Amino acid sequence: MTETQSSSASLRRLVPRIFSKAQPVGAVERLIRTARMHHPKSDLSIIERAYTVAEKAHRGQKRQSGEPYITHPVAVAQILADLGIGPKTLAAALLHDTVEDTGYPLDELRAEFGDEVAMLVDGVTKLDKVKYGESAQAETVRKMIVAMSKDIRVLVIKLADRLHNARTWGFVPPEKAARKATETLEIYTPLAHRLGIQTIKWELEDLSFAVLYPKLYAEIESLVKQRTPQREELVHQVIDSVNEDLKAAKIRGKVVGRPKQYYSIYQKMIVRGRDFDEIYDLIGIRILVNSVRDCYAVLGAIHARWTPIPGRFKDYIATPKFNLYQSLHTTVIGPGGKSVEIQIRTHEMHQHAEYGVAAHWKYKENVNGKNAGAKANENDMVWLAHISDWQAETADPGEFLDSLRFEIGAKEVYVFTPKGRVIGLPAGATPVDFAYAVHTEVGHRTMGAKVNGRLVPLETELNSGEVVEVFTSKNPDSGPSQDWLSFVKSTRARNKIRQWFTKERRDEAIEQGKDAIARAMRKQNLPLQKLMSQDSFAEVAAQMRYEDVSALYAAVGEGHVSTQSVLEKVAALLQGDSEAEAEAIDFPVRGRTRKLPHSDSGVLVRGAPDILVKMSKCCTPVPGDDIVGFVTRGSGVSVHRSDCHNVQELLKEPERMIDVEWAPTSKSVFLVNIQVEALDRAGLLSDVTRVLSEHHVNILSATVSTSTNRLAISRFVFEMGDTTHLDRVLNAVRRIDAVYDVYRVNGG
Repeated sequence: MTETQSSSASLRRLVPRIFSKAQPVGAVERLIRTARMHHPKSDLSIIERAYTVAEKAHRGQKRQSGEPYITHPVAVAQILADLGIGPKTLAAALLHDTVEDTGYPLDELRAEFGDEVAMLVDGVTKLDKVKYGESAQAETVRKMIVAMSKDIRVLVIKLADRLHNARTWGFVPPEKAARKATETLEIYTPLAHRLGIQTIKWELEDLSFAVLYPKLYAEIESLVKQRTPQREELVHQVIDSVNEDLKAAKIRGKVVGRPKQYYSIYQKMIVRGRDFDEIYDLIGIRILVNSVRDCYAVLGAIHARWTPIPGRFKDYIATPKFNLYQSLHTTVIGPGGKSVEIQIRTHEMHQHAEYGVAAHWKYKENVNGKNAGAKANENDMVWLAHISDWQAETADPGEFLDSLRFEIGAKEVYVFTPKGRVIGLPAGATPVDFAYAVHTEVGHRTMGAKVNGRLVPLETELNSGEVVEVFTSKNPDSGPSQDWLSFVKSTRARNKIRQWFTKERRDEAIEQGKDAIARAMRKQNLPLQKLMSQDSFAEVAAQMRYEDVSALYAAVGEGHVSTQSVLEKVAALLQGDSEAEAEAIDFPVRGRTRKLPHSDSGVLVRGAPDILVKMSKCCTPVPGDDIVGFVTRGSGVSVHRSDCHNVQELLKEPERMIDVEWAPTSKSVFLVNIQVEALDRAGLLSDVTRVLSEHHVNILSATVSTSTNRLAISRFVFEMGDTTHLDRVLNAVRRIDAVYDVYRVNGG
């Protein structure tokens, strides 16, 4: 038996649930039966037609478990049918792999099933096309968010697809299963939670836990089974007592026990450091009633029977959670002194808590669906609209993924506007975050704030239940402060502030670039009108890989490109168009003789302008450094920084020392060697390279080492044509999070 087979056998013994197989017969009939139960008046023939097409398209294909491939789309559709989702989405679920994995074209699908089903299938197909990797994963999630913002059902189908695949992870190689499980816990389960689809979230968490920690999972499962009989007895005792209270209060309701989720038990054991018995002894029950009034009446009856534990009551009916979850939570001292967690909610709230936004599509596609479903769906999409907004504002996919992980995992505080509107913000949010949540312009013009009627500094942390009021400037040109970036918590506020400064700085840089080019042309007596032709500069901008002329001006204004190199390219362009015109344009090279040294080293040797010059790699000098020359044997003059550690040795042969001076040309390229010192963190190297690239630096090599005390030392060697903005590059790197020092070093 191979190592892989042995591992698979061990896994099958520990967690058999990830080796599930579809039922061979009756699956389609069960699917249609479930759909009819939720949508008795709908035309379900579209499901049968979709199955016929999918079965034909996938005929002959097998899954890794050895089952016919058609079992997968049927299982995905069944998961969605159990959520109560309508016929069109179920048809899309049956067809979701046909366009990508078979020869069935999208146009044919559209003609046969309509635009809506085609749009859903196309949305899921586009998500599946991107292969996963660090940046590819970010791009896939970004596409998912875009698809979600157009139609949430795309994500719901994708979640169901992932859930059925998770049930069969036992049939794929362990490394791949572990990678998928990690990805599921990081991205898919938080998104399912955000959208309130708890049934899918809980199962995905347990299956991912089973794959990543099979022995731990099996141990917890064993402990749960051992203690279930005693616990069930206590649960029934509590349920009987609550039913008596409901009868006495003449309230119709349903009381059920809440099963413990294995991953939840593991999280509490690891994160909170609690013992299994302490967690599992906690009894949970749920009470479902018909109205909000009944919820509060039941709460009163419960608190009259058992003593509530202080600080454990939460009213999510009056202030719903971010995913519009509503319920009353309380913990009481129940029979035998055991703690009992109780949730009280209406049947409608329960439907929302279990199925989230998916529940609304039950009405969306149903003939009975009045405008109530649409209105609820509108409310649900507020969070999604925010995510969709800032995914468009965040250019870097890695940064977007980090922001998304923060956003979907962040705890929230709920504050009120002076008119009583509830605003949800990340924990630790400030009045500035509040202002940007209300409106971008309100955020930009904020100048002061009141919390509960008292003036407070803008960096004050807000707490749930507070009433927040912000004061805005009447000056239309007023804008945010750079300091706000140090204390705002919400992704929306951070992106809007950065956007504002980027635009303002860019406008200034464009003007500075235009002025610099105009000054250089006047200084060199060049034909201003001729060279400032938009066509010429547009072509040069394209040559230099800038989006447009404005981007070229901005690059000159920020010091990324020298005016001289731009003017020489424009002149060369005009020379190609008209030799006669170009002859009238004489370009002096930095005020020096046009006769260049043999190399474009940017250094002249006094008394011998034609001698070969090369930069030493031990200290990589750049213009502005004090330099000395040393006559080598057969390789011309070697140029060193005067503080280079090798110079002391060279001075022992004074007859070979020679005077040199800087004379950089537009073609000169210099090597720069820098060291970056930072506290080690994920994404540090990609952040540094991104900043260097943004400053148009050509990186030649990079080395990174991490010490035992979590300090990261990185060295970069890169080329620069114009070294006048080297300080700007170093300062930009220094501003990266966790970087505490950046400086030039010798190359040796």
